[in-house]
Amino acid sequence: MAYTAVKFLCKIIKSTLLGSGSSELAGHGSHEIIEQFTFVDGDPAGESKKVKGTIVLMKKKFWDLDDVKASVVDRVDEILGHKVSLQLISSVNADPANKYRGKLGKPAYLENWDAKITPLTATDVTFGVTFEWEEESGIPGAFLIKNFHQKEFYLKTLILDDVPGHGRVCFICNSWIYPSEYYKKDRIFFSNQTYLPSQTPAPLCYYREEELENLRGNGTGMLEEWDRVYDYDVYNDLGDPDKGPKYVRNTLGGSADYPYPRRGRTGRLPTETDPKSESRLPLLKSLDIYVPRDERFNQLKMSDFAAYALKLLAQFFRAELEAASFTEFDTFEDEMKIYDDGIKFPFESFIHKIRDLVPMELLKELLRSDGEHLYKFPMPQVIKEDKSAWRTDQEFAREMLAGLNPLVISSLKEFPPTSKLDPTVFGNQRSTITEEHIKGNLDGLTVEQAIKENRLFILNHHDTLMPYLRRINTTTTKTYATRTLLFLKGDGTLKPLAIELSLPHPEGDQLGAISKVYTPASDGHEATVWQLAKAYVAVNDSGYHQLISHWLNTHAVVEPFVIATNRQLSVLHPIYKLLHPHFRDTMFINAFARQTLINACGIVEMTVFPSKYAMEMSAVIYQNWVFPDQALPTDLIKRGMAVEDSSSPHGLRLLIQDYPFAVDGLEVWSAIKIWVEDYCHFYYESDNVIQGDAELQAWWKELLEKGHGDKKDEPWWPKMQTVQELIDSCTILIWLASALHAAVNFGQYPYAGYLPNRPTLSRRFMPEPGTPEYDDELKTNPEKAFLKTITPQMQTLLGISLIEMLSRHTSDEVYLGQRDTPEWTKDQEPLQAFERFGERLREIEEKITQMNCDEKWRNRSGPVKMPYISLYPSSEMGLTGKGIPNSVSI
Repeated sequence: MAYTAVKFLCKIIKSTLLGSGSSELAGHGSHEIIEQFTFVDGDPAGESKKVKGTIVLMKKKFWDLDDVKASVVDRVDEILGHKVSLQLISSVNADPANKYRGKLGKPAYLENWDAKITPLTATDVTFGVTFEWEEESGIPGAFLIKNFHQKEFYLKTLILDDVPGHGRVCFICNSWIYPSEYYKKDRIFFSNQTYLPSQTPAPLCYYREEELENLRGNGTGMLEEWDRVYDYDVYNDLGDPDKGPKYVRNTLGGSADYPYPRRGRTGRLPTETDPKSESRLPLLKSLDIYVPRDERFNQLKMSDFAAYALKLLAQFFRAELEAASFTEFDTFEDEMKIYDDGIKFPFESFIHKIRDLVPMELLKELLRSDGEHLYKFPMPQVIKEDKSAWRTDQEFAREMLAGLNPLVISSLKEFPPTSKLDPTVFGNQRSTITEEHIKGNLDGLTVEQAIKENRLFILNHHDTLMPYLRRINTTTTKTYATRTLLFLKGDGTLKPLAIELSLPHPEGDQLGAISKVYTPASDGHEATVWQLAKAYVAVNDSGYHQLISHWLNTHAVVEPFVIATNRQLSVLHPIYKLLHPHFRDTMFINAFARQTLINACGIVEMTVFPSKYAMEMSAVIYQNWVFPDQALPTDLIKRGMAVEDSSSPHGLRLLIQDYPFAVDGLEVWSAIKIWVEDYCHFYYESDNVIQGDAELQAWWKELLEKGHGDKKDEPWWPKMQTVQELIDSCTILIWLASALHAAVNFGQYPYAGYLPNRPTLSRRFMPEPGTPEYDDELKTNPEKAFLKTITPQMQTLLGISLIEMLSRHTSDEVYLGQRDTPEWTKDQEPLQAFERFGERLREIEEKITQMNCDEKWRNRSGPVKMPYISLYPSSEMGLTGKGIPNSVSI
C-alpha cells in the first residue's frame, strides 16, 4: 500500500516536471531530475530495470572544415539537452494504443558526448547509454534513434549487456544518422536476430514493413545526401547535350535497341536541350553524386580514393594537355621512363594556360608534380622480372588463360571459324583462315584430328566488333575485328597459329568482310608485322575486357540486385544478411563511373578503342546476357573449355588442365556454393517456405520486372519456386560480385600498367608493303612503328592513372570469407557454416601457392615469371594483384 502511494506521488511529480515551462527544467536538466523518480533495480517484479548499453560510433573528422563549427555547436546542444536519444522497442509486447506496434521504452541518452574529443582521423568512439526497461516487456527487438545535433555521425553498433530475463542483445547498425529534422520517419534498427517474414514477432511486423516503405521512397523528386531511397532509373545521364552535339549519347535501358540493367535514381533535373536526359554535376562535384548515404565510401576509403580520383581529372583539360606538347614514345626504353624517372613536363607554361580553370591545390595533386616531373608510376609486375618476355608468343597465349581477361577463349568446333552475324545484313563473315595457314604447326595432326582431340582454340572478337567497326573507325581509332587460332601443345601451353584481321567491305556491310591472315614469324620485318597483328588482338581484348567482362558483367548487372535487395528484403531477412556484404560500395563506384569514367568524352572514351560508341556497344552486347550462364561451370561448358564429368571434383573436366583461371575459379565457386547451400537450407526447409516468403517473391519479381526490366520476358530466369533456385541464384550473384570482379579488376595494373602488353587503342591500320610506313618505319625502326600504332603517350598516362586507382586495395577492404562485424547474425549454425567457408578459402590459398611453385604448371607463371594470383582470396592493401573483396567495391 505504501509502495503504491509513493509510486502515485512520483507520477504526479514527474508529470508536473514534464509539463513545466520553466527553462531551468527544460531538456537535459529535466531528464536528470525525472530520472531520480524512476524505479530501478530492487523494485517489485514488473517494474523498470536499468539496462546498460554500449554504443560504438564514428563522428565526422574534425579537420573537415564544415564540421569544426558543428562540433562546437554539438557540445552546446548537449548542455542545452539537445541530445542523441534512443528508445527500445519490445519484440514481445505490443501497444494497442499504437497500432499494436512493439511497446516503446522510455528515451535514453548517449552519455558524455561533450567529453569525447573528436579525433583528427576517422576512428571509433564508445559511449554508454542506460535504458529503463520493464522486465515484462521482454526482449528488445529494435530501437529508435533521434539525433538532435546539427551534424551526422556513423552509428556502428549498440550492445545491451544484460537484458532482464534474456542477457546480451546485439544491434548491428552501420549507418549514418543525420539530424532528426531531415527524416520523415524516425530511424530504426533491429537486433541481429534473423526472421523470415512469416516468423517475425507481431510487435515488429509494422516496423519491418514501414522501414521497407521508407527505403522505396515515392519515386519523385531530387534526392539529397541524407535520403535513404533506393530506386531505379535508366542510363540517361552519360551525355551532356547542353554542351553540344559532341556530348550527345543514347539512353541505355528501356528500349529494344539499347537494353541495359538499371542504375540508381538520383532525381536530378533534366537538361535544357533534351528533357529525356538527366543533367550532370559540375566536374569538381563528381564525388557528390547521389547514392543512399550508406552506399558511399566510408571516410577512410573516401580520403584514399579522392587523392587518386583527382589525378583522373586531367581528362577535362585535354586540349591544354595536348597544347603542352606531349610527344610520342619512340622506343620501349622511352616508355619505361614513366616507371623510372617520370616524364619531363613544361609545368610553368601549362600552369599559365589553365590557372583560371582549376584550383592550384587540385592542380598540384592532379599533376603529381615534383619539380617538373609528371606521372611516375610503380613498376607493373608483367615487366618486373623480364622487360621483354611480354613479347613472346607463349606469353601472348598464356594471358588468354591466366591474364586479365581469361573469359573469352573457347574451343574450336568447326573449321574454318564461322559467324553468327545475319548474312542478309553483314554478308559473308566466314573466316578466311585455311588449313594451309596452320597445318605446319599442329604437331603432325590434321585440322580434323586436332579438333577431335580438343586441341584447337580460338579467341574470337569478330562478331562482337564487326557491327560497330565501320563507325568506330570514323573516329581517331583505326582497328580490326580479330580472330586468333591457337593450338594446345603437349606440355599444356598454347601457341598461336594464325591471326585474322577483318574490316567491313568498303562498299557496304552487306558485301561481307575484307580479311587478311597473319602467321607467326620471328625474324625480320615479318616479325614486326606479326607483333603488330598481336597488338590488334590485344586492343580488341582490352576493350572487350574493360567494357564487357569488367563493367557490364560485374558492375552494371549487379547494381539492380543492390537496389532490389534494399527495397524488398528487410534487414531481418536471411537472404538480405547473406547478400548485403556483397553490395558494399557498388552503387557509389558505379555512380562515380557515370560521372567521370564512362560518360561522354570521359576517360573510357578517351582511352579505349570504341571511343564514343563504347557504352552503346555494351548495351548491344547485353542483349545476349543470360543470368544462369554467369555460373562459372555453365560458362566453361558453354565456351567448350570443359565437359561434364561426374567423376571429377567439381563435376567438370577441363579441356586445358592447366587453365589457371578455371582451376582456381572452380575451387572458389565450389566454396561459395557450399556456403550458400548450408546457409539457405538452415532457413528454408522446403520449397513451400520459398513460395510462401512474401519478401523473397517480391524481391525476385521486382528484380526481373524493374532491375533487369529489359529482359523480364526471358524464359531462362529462375522462377524462384524452389530452394535450389535460390541457392543457384545467390551463388551466381556472390560469384559475380566477388570472385569474377576480382579476376578481371585487380590484375589491371600488374598486366596492363605496361601498355605495350595491353594496348587499348590502335591509331592506324597495318602498314602495307610499298608504303612509307612499311618501308621507312616498319623495316628500319620497328619499335617506333609499333608505338606509333598503339596507345599514344597522353592516353597512356591517363589510362595508367585510371587502372592504378582501380587496382588498389584500400586498408578497409573486407575479403571473401570475412565480415566486418562478427555478430552479423545471432544464429549459430550459419555462423559455424561461415567459419567453415573461411577455412575452405584459406585451404584454397595454400593450394594456389603450391601450384604456383610447381614448374609442371607452366601457364601459372609463364615467361614473365608472374604467378597467377588473381583468385587468391586474401590480400594486403595496395597494388598486390590478388585478393577477392566481398563486393564490387572499386
